[in-house]
Amino acid sequence: MFLDKDTFETVIESTPLISIDLVVENSNGAVLLGHRNNRPAKGYWFVPGGRIRKNEKLDDAFLRLCVEELGVEATRQQAHCLGPYEHFYDDYVFGTEVSTHYVVIGYKIIVDIDIESLPEKQHNQYRWFTKNEMKSSSDVHLHSKWYIE
Repeated sequence: MFLDKDTFETVIESTPLISIDLVVENSNGAVLLGHRNNRPAKGYWFVPGGRIRKNEKLDDAFLRLCVEELGVEATRQQAHCLGPYEHFYDDYVFGTEVSTHYVVIGYKIIVDIDIESLPEKQHNQYRWFTKNEMKSSSDVHLHSKWYIE
């Protein structure tokens, strides 16, 4: 279910958002990150993922996000659950007047993807990072670094 802008602003201001982050590793152990187009975390390298929609089962959300974000059909059973995380931001998708709080379920999945074919809605470019590159880069968001620690 999509919400109109005013309703979504009220939700963000009033409650945590629940989402899934996809920690995608290739067969060489590198992690896929996208350079964020949108707030929060705009301008940082971040793992793919997205919100769980109202009345959407976790299995359905996982499959939808894999298709939308990665162009692959993968199931939650093919992934390893990394557990819950909390992400706090001083801004939100529409500006800086409201903070954002996410409760995130992280999942690690191993798949080789052609990054040239990935969508550019949330990220304007993609790159495979080694874990050492992720840890040492100030352009990789802290919340993405947590998944490899």
